[in-house]
Amino acid sequence: MTRLITAIGLLDSGQVRSVLGAAVLAPSTRNTQPWRFRCTSAGLELHADPDRALPVADAGGRELLLSCGAALFNVRTAIHALGAHPATTLLPRRDDPALLAVVRPFAARNPDRRLVRLAGAIPRRHTNRTPFEAAVIPDAVVAELRHAAEAEQAWLPLLDADQLDRLRDLTHRSHHAQTADPAFLAEWQRWTARSPGSRDGVPGNTGRTMPMEDEDWILAGSPDPLVVVVGSFDDKKADRIRAGQAMQRVLLTATAAGFDASFVSRPVEVPAVRAELRTLLGGGLWPQIVLRLGRGTPSWTPRRSLDDVLLEPDRLRA
Repeated sequence: MTRLITAIGLLDSGQVRSVLGAAVLAPSTRNTQPWRFRCTSAGLELHADPDRALPVADAGGRELLLSCGAALFNVRTAIHALGAHPATTLLPRRDDPALLAVVRPFAARNPDRRLVRLAGAIPRRHTNRTPFEAAVIPDAVVAELRHAAEAEQAWLPLLDADQLDRLRDLTHRSHHAQTADPAFLAEWQRWTARSPGSRDGVPGNTGRTMPMEDEDWILAGSPDPLVVVVGSFDDKKADRIRAGQAMQRVLLTATAAGFDASFVSRPVEVPAVRAELRTLLGGGLWPQIVLRLGRGTPSWTPRRSLDDVLLEPDRLRA
């Protein structure tokens, strides 16, 4: 069944469809794509999809919120590029915890060329799942990346050589903890051994099939790897959604500058190790995701159709 996509505010139905098309290109842990959208006359709603949670690797739903935050940033950026202001309210209804945000494109706005540039990078951003080439990211680009995180109320600390060595140790410890858990391995297999025709998960031909292949080459692979952490100043639900927006703004900024990224998930998925990573960063930030940036060969993962991610209109909210 083809679901109806209607005009919202200043956007006609075709523009709303293009915004949704940008939203579903956001990254998500194991490519679970844990988001749903509802079009109403009052705005475009973003909902979490709890059926696509990872109860073992992401028991608290933190990474699910990061993924949905990334989709939200794509929505906001795509709307802005169309000349409308994406007025956004996070967590608008206490009685509906799955409703994460409402975006209302009702006011005109002259597009900022920097955000238009990021909107153009949305379809070009893909996760690198192979070793990186030896490449140094210029200081000017690093400054752009840090500004991108700060613009979304997050922080992007860089790791020096000593911190990077300690991060490798934390990553190996979290790897051993996870791979010793049969439930984790079953969940990993479920989402990372998909057939090439599947519209979600990570197909087995994208360059990574087992959890032990994840991290060593991500943290190495060049003489001077650039490893950064997206961190928030608190760790509540809204902070995690904002951190997801910051993560996506950083990723799109890197893409626009000609660089790729890999996710280093291990040290933030094991709670005790994440606490040690927080201490490593000075104790003032909550680490949300570790990114390795450079030049590589991005992998294209599939996406669900818009029909699969659209909720029926709710007349009571329209």
